[in-house]
Amino acid sequence: MKLGFLGAGPGVGALHLPTVGRLWSRIRVTHIADGGSGRSQQLAGPLGVRWSKGDRELLADADVDVVAVCTPPSEHQRQIQAAVSAGKKAIFCEKPLATRREEATAVVTACREAGVALMVGTNHLYDPAWLQVRGWLDQLDEPVQSIAVTLALPPNGRYHEVVFDGGPFPAPSRGRPDTQDPAIAAAIVKQLITGLAIHDLPAIRYVAPHIEAVQYARFVPPIGYAVGYRASGIDIQLALTMLPGGPDSLWRMSFFTGSQRLDLDYSPPFVHAGSGSVATRPADGSAINHPPSRMDGYEAEWLNFAELVEGRHPVDYDLILADALYPIELAERVFDVMTAGDRP
Repeated sequence: MKLGFLGAGPGVGALHLPTVGRLWSRIRVTHIADGGSGRSQQLAGPLGVRWSKGDRELLADADVDVVAVCTPPSEHQRQIQAAVSAGKKAIFCEKPLATRREEATAVVTACREAGVALMVGTNHLYDPAWLQVRGWLDQLDEPVQSIAVTLALPPNGRYHEVVFDGGPFPAPSRGRPDTQDPAIAAAIVKQLITGLAIHDLPAIRYVAPHIEAVQYARFVPPIGYAVGYRASGIDIQLALTMLPGGPDSLWRMSFFTGSQRLDLDYSPPFVHAGSGSVATRPADGSAINHPPSRMDGYEAEWLNFAELVEGRHPVDYDLILADALYPIELAERVFDVMTAGDRP
């Protein structure tokens, strides 16, 4: 597989290139392009591969037969459709696939009609720990009653940039958005759901696919949110906080039934530390800790992509589209709830 990267940001340099490097016998990077930052040359140099600016040279490169789209979400639709038109046989798209319904529908339709394999790089969805939890959930003899996703994260530069340097809302003169304005606060939360909560929402959709109502939604300063919604009869809580200076990372998904709780703790972002860890907690307060896998979600997702390109399993375009639309629908409903009081 001859792979070209569109995008040369921290995710490519710190996550994807090291992971692909461990799979060099199956995936070989041949070209890296950036949007004008010059980082592609820095990344390509040690690998001895071609680099360029923009996307035209890479898409025209005959030595690239599959493309990884790791650019800002606003570029995804155009670049995926351009890769399809260029005759590339498979596309790996970093999450989110899209932030608007029409964009998600358009790219999935383009790939489906052209027979181009498409995969979204939602690493938590391929993490061995989530697959273990999913298997247990499938075998439960009692229903899941509630789900909680709790994130306490050190500041991640890309989210600060989204919020303070170019989000889809007007920034006050001091350079920071006025989060007392409900419309601005709602826009930030909407963007964080499609850009950060997207890590876990496909897994939640597996258990609770039909969104019924958003019960509460608010911005949590300095950057965060508290969102509660109900889907498929299950109460779901999403909580995020990012603090200056940064606490130790906590990224936990919890599934509650009438008699037990399943906790899935993911490894900190931007590290290669193996899979998440799983603990089962019966009603008596005890805990059973299950050992993590040495394989992390990044390696698992690239192995899955390789198998997809090799034709070992079919592309489920309907599943891809449903996973893309679920966060968009939730984000839209959250925005509506947060701005409802401002409407005439």
